[in-house]
Amino acid sequence: MEGNTVKILKTADGSHTLVNESLDETYHSRHGALQESEHVFIKNGLDHVLKKTKEGESVHIFEMGMGTGLNLILSIRQSLEHPNIQFYYTTLEAYPLPWEIAEPLNYVSMLENESLTKYFKLIHLSQWDELHQLLPNFSLEKHVLKLEDYNPPQNAYSLVFYDAFAPNKQPELWTYQVIERIVSMLTVNGVFVTYSARGQLKRDLKALGLEVESLPGPPGKAEMTRATKSDEQ
Repeated sequence: MEGNTVKILKTADGSHTLVNESLDETYHSRHGALQESEHVFIKNGLDHVLKKTKEGESVHIFEMGMGTGLNLILSIRQSLEHPNIQFYYTTLEAYPLPWEIAEPLNYVSMLENESLTKYFKLIHLSQWDELHQLLPNFSLEKHVLKLEDYNPPQNAYSLVFYDAFAPNKQPELWTYQVIERIVSMLTVNGVFVTYSARGQLKRDLKALGLEVESLPGPPGKAEMTRATKSDEQ
């Protein structure tokens, strides 16, 4: 994927996404980038976990594919609403976006929260492979790595955002062996969430012992997937 070119595209809800021209693939749904991330990763992912998290506890998030930083800035927004919960966010991105491409993205203006402007800039301009304390209750660690080169901690993350490109575009990121590695990273009762509703993915998650839910998808998509690691594993 080295040398790929990307361009900004306005999606149906008015928010931006990027088009990877080499893969002929968008970073988010053309039906609404912001709506998709809000629905899949926040409402059915982070908010779902936060409902079970008490004040003084922590949420450890792993994101596969930082991309535009949309899931990350939405998670920072949620952390501002939960100041007594600690957020630890780890993300991988094999091909980081230069700031001149990320800067015009309209997520902060769409969210109508100008206080997020500095955080959006920080998440893109902060050094890679270092730990950054963006807020008293939010730390970020981002790595320039392909997933296959990441040595994942076991039983470390309470929530996984699996936001890789679609299985038909990057099938190597959706194999049983890769999903098995991701599942090993989850804590007991940890949650895996993705926009994909692929049948093979759900079968693999079930084979790995997770409780799998097919949930209504965001606009333009019938279903999405959430899976929980049983405390019996």
